[in-house]
Order: sequence, then C-alpha cells, then structure tokens
Amino acid sequence: MATANTDGQITGNVLFYSKPEPLSVDLHKDLGVKSLTGPFKFAKEGHAVPLTVTEFGPYSLCGPIIFVGEDKIPLAVMGLNQGQNMYLRDDGMFEAGTYVPAYIRRFPFVFATDNAAGQMVLCIDRSAEFIVPKDQADQLFFDAEGKPTEYTQNCINFCNDYEVERQRTQSFVQLLKDNDLFETKTATFTPTNQDGSAGEQQVIAEYFGVSEAKLNALPQEKFIELRDNGALAQIYAHLVSLAGWERMIALALARAAQAPANNA
Repeated sequence: MATANTDGQITGNVLFYSKPEPLSVDLHKDLGVKSLTGPFKFAKEGHAVPLTVTEFGPYSLCGPIIFVGEDKIPLAVMGLNQGQNMYLRDDGMFEAGTYVPAYIRRFPFVFATDNAAGQMVLCIDRSAEFIVPKDQADQLFFDAEGKPTEYTQNCINFCNDYEVERQRTQSFVQLLKDNDLFETKTATFTPTNQDGSAGEQQVIAEYFGVSEAKLNALPQEKFIELRDNGALAQIYAHLVSLAGWERMIALALARAAQAPANNA
C-alpha cells in the first residue's frame, strides 16, 4: 500500500501507539530511525498483545493464547499483571526463546483507516524513541527524490502482509463463532501457605477459549472441514498454549523468590 501524503488526524486507541501520524514525505522527509540495543522498550506494558492465527503455533510454546471481547480478538498473554510484560527484560530485549508477535515487530508502523478516502493509510508513531532527525538516523524514511527508501518499502510490505494475516485471523474467529466453539474459561492459581497447606484459590484471568467438549461433539463433516482448511491445527495450538498459565505462574514465583536477594 502506498504511503499517505495527507496530514490527517488519527483517532482511536492502539496499543503502544501514542502519537500516530500518516507517513508523508512533506512531514517526514528529514526523519529516519536509529538502531537501538534494546528496541522493544515500548512494549514493556504489553502484558497481552494481539496475535494473528498463523502465529498460534510458535507462540503456543511461550504462553497462553486467549480470545477477548465481543469480537473474540486473539491475544498472546505475555504477563500475569496489567501493564507488565514478563518476557521483556529491562534492557529492552526479550528473553531468549520468546516468540515476538508481529504486532510488536511492525512498530512504529501501523495502518489506520481513512474513512473520508475509504482506504488504509500507513502511519508511524511519531513518539517512538528510535525516530530521529536524518543526521542521527541509520535508516531514512525517504530518499533525496522523496521516494520511500528500501527500509521503508520493506516496512510497508511487512504491514501489508500483517493486514492480510489480520483479515485471515478475523475469518478464523468467525469460523469458530459459526461452529459455536467458544466458552468462557478461567485461569486460577492456588498459593501455598507458610505451613504448606493450600491457600485460597485466586483468579488470574477470565477469557474466551475453544471448548474441547464442543469441538469433539462436532459432526464428522464439520470436523473434517476444520482439518482440511487448516483451522484444526490452529485450534489445537491454542488449546496446548493454555498449559502456559502454569509456566508463567512458576516463572512469576521464581522471580518473586529472587527479588529479596536482588534488592539486598
């Protein structure tokens, strides 16, 4: 998709983006991006990040994949507490082995809908730490002729691919809705008291997920249809990912136990 050349006003809340602007040669010809040793600091509050359906497999090894809201938006759970990404280190890098969702990797670029023009426009988050004047930049947005640089074009292509995957994800969710496969699920944690007895159970999260009972009760032809169109593999990746709640709880407990020693 072509870059936008209009100075439009962007409205609405998008996770991580605080000052999105349509990418324009007029506004951004003297800007670019610089390399940072810790480029993901902006995601430190991303405890739950949008995930596309083709990412279910790789992320299922890292943590739970849940669905939220009326639209059943799939999210990669990256922390147990609001605003705390457990997998992002203080230096702005993710823990080794963590799958980083494309939603994070596309930053500071994002598509926004231009309702007046009836099209999508490419935007950048002007507040991003690594957007700098061109004399400090390692990569420029535009060349001397005002055309997108190879870096910018690669980012445009990535965002276009992401948009295709986002739409595919919507179709996947609609398929789950059409087959009435969703149910409300709850993630809980039972702490251990100092005397070794079980404490009072605590609710960590309530969310939507696929019901195994509903899935197994589907007519054979529906089940085969899900298998043949690839949806079944993604469903099982989601179900397997839910074991990640235990992993995240164990990680949180281990870090809490180390905290006094680190603060000493």
